[in-house]
Amino acid sequence: MLARLWKVFALMVAMVAMAPGAYAGDAASDFTLRDVTGKTVSLSDYKGKVIILSFWATWCQPCKEEMPHLDKMYKELGDDGLQVLSVSFDDARMRSKVISYVRQRGFSFPVVMDPDSKAIGMYNPSKTAPWTVIIDRNFEVAQIHSGFQPGDEEKLREEVVELLAH
Repeated sequence: MLARLWKVFALMVAMVAMAPGAYAGDAASDFTLRDVTGKTVSLSDYKGKVIILSFWATWCQPCKEEMPHLDKMYKELGDDGLQVLSVSFDDARMRSKVISYVRQRGFSFPVVMDPDSKAIGMYNPSKTAPWTVIIDRNFEVAQIHSGFQPGDEEKLREEVVELLAH
């Protein structure tokens, strides 16, 4: 049984590795989506900043654990040039649940909805959750992180602080 699980896991990892999407060193691809208030937001609105692009869904527990850390980092480093942009890939039927979740938590960064997988197709076609992309001031993908475990926020913060220094 364990051997079979390892084979399935190895196959899943290989499929994710082969999936198209953004890679470190790529130019960031622009997109425009609506945030939870209905405002139009484009990734290019934040050119010149270090951007944490966070893909998440309301059903994803690790996403819910990561988001408060992203909010704290945004509040602490926003004035230094950090921008967090959160992309929900919940489907359109879940819009009210996303809005409620964001409002209850009081996140200070923009949260956009991507029900048609426009941005997700560019950056996270495998729909891994959470999926965190760091974009540098030159609008290039600097780092990509899959998943979240307690302590990951420290590494993410180090990477962001390093990019903010340049």
